[in-house]
Amino acid sequence: MIKKTAYILFATLILASCNGTDKGADVDIINNPNSATGYNESEKMPKIVFETDMHDFGQLMAGETISYSFKFTNTGNADLVISGCDASCGCTVANYPKERIAPGKTGYITVSFKSQGMSGNQIKEVIVASNTQPSKTRLRISATVR
Repeated sequence: MIKKTAYILFATLILASCNGTDKGADVDIINNPNSATGYNESEKMPKIVFETDMHDFGQLMAGETISYSFKFTNTGNADLVISGCDASCGCTVANYPKERIAPGKTGYITVSFKSQGMSGNQIKEVIVASNTQPSKTRLRISATVR
């Protein structure tokens, strides 16, 4: 019985350690005038466009902390507001602009990955929540940890 309880406690700790910690603002507070049918050019609406949504760090040594900045542009016709970034694991953190991004302007979301205790192929993702349609954008990083 003690062994089973210890196993459950250990499994709970492992799962809890890989929860994203940066929830940002509640996505429900963002007013999104477009429907689920998609982006409507006649509506005043921001549009977030990333140069790339995937970055491969290649090989790295366990214990390294590395970062990559995903560049984006607001190609819409209204201010872009990023309300938060939710990482798939506690080893991944995203920093994003807290100010509004005007139409035509660019910004960066910097994703940091801590490889401490990792080995092998790693793929992590960050979900960017914003006042765009769709309201969530997925960014991915990968690395092979030795």
